[in-house]
Amino acid sequence: MKKFFSAIFILPFVLFTACMSSTSSGLVGADRNQLFLYSEAQMNQSAAAQYSQVIAEAKAAKNLNTDSATYNRVQKIANDLIAQTGAFRSDALDWDWEVNVITDSTINAWCMPGGKIVVYTGIINSLKLTDGELAAVMGHEISHALKEHSREQASREALTQLGISAISSVANIGDLGTTALALGAQYGLTLPFSRDNETEADNMGTELMARAGYDPNEAVNIWKKMDSLTNSSTPEFMSTHPSNSSRISNLQKIVKKVWPLYEEAK
Repeated sequence: MKKFFSAIFILPFVLFTACMSSTSSGLVGADRNQLFLYSEAQMNQSAAAQYSQVIAEAKAAKNLNTDSATYNRVQKIANDLIAQTGAFRSDALDWDWEVNVITDSTINAWCMPGGKIVVYTGIINSLKLTDGELAAVMGHEISHALKEHSREQASREALTQLGISAISSVANIGDLGTTALALGAQYGLTLPFSRDNETEADNMGTELMARAGYDPNEAVNIWKKMDSLTNSSTPEFMSTHPSNSSRISNLQKIVKKVWPLYEEAK
């Protein structure tokens, strides 16, 4: 009971003091308030440690930056996009950005908090990415870092666990009831929130690539390619990502919004 009332007491204070936007709006409106319970420095320190481990393992396996042409291509596109990050947050221009390419069949790319980027050759080769499509992929991942989605997600999960613990304690619902609450939180809060983050990163990434002079229609093309590559039967409401068709529909609208930026930049 004491835990429950403690949670009720601190929750309004947490929500009041920790809500802010990590970015400016840009053209796509990316200035919504976010909940942050962890500091940016904490997340960046953790990310840097994880990144160092990934890079060390890649070096040991001799699959880090093995193709200079591919590495130079990825680095050039990254530089183009990074130069435009000031549209969302001016401090990002001074981040300690790092870009590496790992030779691996994994169809993935990511950007950790603080600007640590890895692109796997699997996504480039499997989808036969054009420069514009690669810019769309990298712009999306960079946008996750700009918007600090990792810090936001970690904060929300911590707050969710606090709520589950408090309710379980006061209601005396036992392990089965606690599990049900956790599942309800997952499908009612965590997964939809993650899908929202993916859409937000799509929108911001498309604006970044348009500002950098890459045709934003290429962002639509990448998901058409992904749609032909994957055949997932998982319902969208149970997924951490929007369906490919949902992404395509949304991006077609975003293309129209950012098109003037591309016209100005090209």
